[in-house]
Amino acid sequence: MLSGPRQIVTPFRPIPLTVPEGMKPNEFFNSTENLNDLAHNNGLMRNPEGLLLYRKALGHSNLFDASIIYDTSQSILDPLGRPVRRTQVPDAVKAVWNRMNQILIAYMLDLFPDPDRHLVLAGEASLDATWPLTSPGVPSIRMLHNHFIVFDKAELRAAPLADSDNPNLTDGGQHSLFQAHMRAVYRAFFDGLDLRILKPCQAGSCRIALTGYPQGLPSWEVQGGAAALKDIRFWEEYDTILKGFIDFYRTFFGQVSIRNAPLPAGIHFPELVKHRLQYDNDFLTAAKTVRDRCITDAKYANAIRWQPAFKQLIYRNDAGQLIVTISQNSIGNAITELLGVVVERRPDADAYGRA
Repeated sequence: MLSGPRQIVTPFRPIPLTVPEGMKPNEFFNSTENLNDLAHNNGLMRNPEGLLLYRKALGHSNLFDASIIYDTSQSILDPLGRPVRRTQVPDAVKAVWNRMNQILIAYMLDLFPDPDRHLVLAGEASLDATWPLTSPGVPSIRMLHNHFIVFDKAELRAAPLADSDNPNLTDGGQHSLFQAHMRAVYRAFFDGLDLRILKPCQAGSCRIALTGYPQGLPSWEVQGGAAALKDIRFWEEYDTILKGFIDFYRTFFGQVSIRNAPLPAGIHFPELVKHRLQYDNDFLTAAKTVRDRCITDAKYANAIRWQPAFKQLIYRNDAGQLIVTISQNSIGNAITELLGVVVERRPDADAYGRA
């Protein structure tokens, strides 16, 4: 079997919504009207906390594809003022959201128990204003939501190899800014976090053999498997990974933006940042390299996502272990592409109906 990223075609039924004249699709998709359609036509459950479980009409997989969105579309009308990552969600809402995540992941693992037959993943992405609004691929619904997806590995095995030069597949490994220039300091920074349930993976042990992904990303084994997700300590550590990543990202691009920048305001681990980043020569040299290029290369500078951009995943590896990984998402790859699955969504109502 050849190992490499796969490209699959997923048919969908075109959504019967018309974008009003004069509006860009990403502007309309942020509207309360669109969210109402999503809830009424695809919604499965809504609770008093504002969490909406829905099936994905434009999904990555027609085998299993659902999301939970923190629907603040009617309570916060400014799309750029809505919570867009775990660290911005009120504690009471996050407690319920964590339980919903745990139950859905357990359900997927029960429904698809064989890691040789199915690739199971759950994860979320940053959806804040990290790109210029004029750029292609700007996230459309700027409200925190996550993905629950299952792929049939037989379908993946039969699929053609994806183009390895696809820019969305170069977010990790040697192509990533963090991995190429600051790999040691990046890993050392994560090693400074207080993690007990999450155990760092040995190099290569967390990859999916079929695709060879993820590549070059820090990953952790969930000790205790699915049962550990019932422990609040797991979700605290899941948040710790994200908070640490945000501190690293903000500190680095702060240095890119302002020479000898002070510590970012409101960081989560100031002592860790101070001792492991502020005086690290590799870290500061990489920031200077990026800064110097930004000054002379307008296109390069415009492509940078200055605010923290990430994809954070829980997935099942070939050995049946649950793995957590986080991607430095400077390019903007789809969440499935962290695991080497490139999805081409194609409008085809008949094929969608058969699926």
